[in-house]
Amino acid sequence: MKPRFTLQTNHLVLILSAMCILPLSFPIASLFVYIPALVVQQDELDVYNSQEVEESWHAKAKGFDLLSDSELIAALEQTVEQYKTANVFWIDEKGKTRFISDEELSIPDVWDPSYTVSFMKASYDRDPFTVVAFIGESTNDGFVVLQIDRTYMDYPIKQIDDYFEYIYFAVVALLLFLFLILSWLFFRSIRKRIVRLQSSMEVDHHDIPNKVVVGEMDEIGALEESFNQMIDRLTASRRREQEEEKLRKDLIANLSHDLRTPLATIRAHTYSLQKEELSMEGNDSITIIDQKIDHLHTLIENLLSYTLLTSGRYTLKREKVDVNRIIRMTLKAWYPFFEKEQFVVDIALFEETVYWQIDRNWFERILDNLFQNVLRHAKSGKYIRITCKGKTITIEDKGPGMKGTTDQSGVGIGLTIVELMIKEMEMSWEIDSSTKGTVVTITKHKV
Repeated sequence: MKPRFTLQTNHLVLILSAMCILPLSFPIASLFVYIPALVVQQDELDVYNSQEVEESWHAKAKGFDLLSDSELIAALEQTVEQYKTANVFWIDEKGKTRFISDEELSIPDVWDPSYTVSFMKASYDRDPFTVVAFIGESTNDGFVVLQIDRTYMDYPIKQIDDYFEYIYFAVVALLLFLFLILSWLFFRSIRKRIVRLQSSMEVDHHDIPNKVVVGEMDEIGALEESFNQMIDRLTASRRREQEEEKLRKDLIANLSHDLRTPLATIRAHTYSLQKEELSMEGNDSITIIDQKIDHLHTLIENLLSYTLLTSGRYTLKREKVDVNRIIRMTLKAWYPFFEKEQFVVDIALFEETVYWQIDRNWFERILDNLFQNVLRHAKSGKYIRITCKGKTITIEDKGPGMKGTTDQSGVGIGLTIVELMIKEMEMSWEIDSSTKGTVVTITKHKV
């Protein structure tokens, strides 16, 4: 299924949003901060047009020559009240300062030409806004100076209180922070989905992962869909494998049972032939046939036991068992075979009675398989030692070791049965094999 919205598209939208938000955050912040501020403080804001102020001041100055000194000073004071932060001073025709609206201004009492020129130069296009106008129509009656803070000559936004500027930068920072939050949420959602998919995959090797819930149909959604399809195929494959394994085990069990009857018949006829008068070669052949029948019978028993063990149909019955007694009885049954092969049998059992909570038949089967393994593959060493030390049983031989070559086969399934039975009875075992011999140690942790 093709994703409707890809992660690439979402990421591209996020980048384009960043490209738009970063430059637009400043005008947006201005829109939401300064316009309301202008509305709130509109009664407190005064904006003067520099050209109008200059023309008005020159017009007033032309009429000042008709006023008396007191009337002129009153007119100047009225001008100060008209303009916020305005300063006015009057210099007469002799260069003497006659009036200053603010005594703190650094204005000399007498203006000489050089100071006048310096004042004009320093005030041109500077802050405060300065207008110098001659009184009357001539230039001989002195002049008046009007100074206004340039803040009131610019845009109204510059007269807004300083705390609105802090609000402005806070709004810009908030917009950028919101973008960072959106970016973090975007990548967090991606990471969360990937981690969820990863956790679904992290199971032990015996289990099949569970399906995941498919979220958005993007690249990760397509991956989740593919993962679920893989789980379906694995589940179907596991089901077929289990069915095939069951069929195989049933087939082996049935064959093992079916092979016993003809094998018993062959053994009976072999026994009958042994009573007949045969040549030496015939007797040798009968002996070989009898040995192979024993070997085949053992293989069938091992195969059947393995099938029953792996399918869970070999019943385990725990009971309190005298380990030393079982070892003696089993070794007594095998002693003629060891004696026939001229083995030196060395046995060292624990003096006190040792009890293990195990299955008697399973334990006898373990000893049978291990003794049989020694007879088949350690015959050249002519030695076996069985030791019991309470919690451990050791079977030692002096054969060529597990890696040595012999003329016998079929050891694999016998030891596999030993391993399965030991594991089911909560025991452990260890094999130490070299060219000088093999030592098998069985340990019962909970006696």
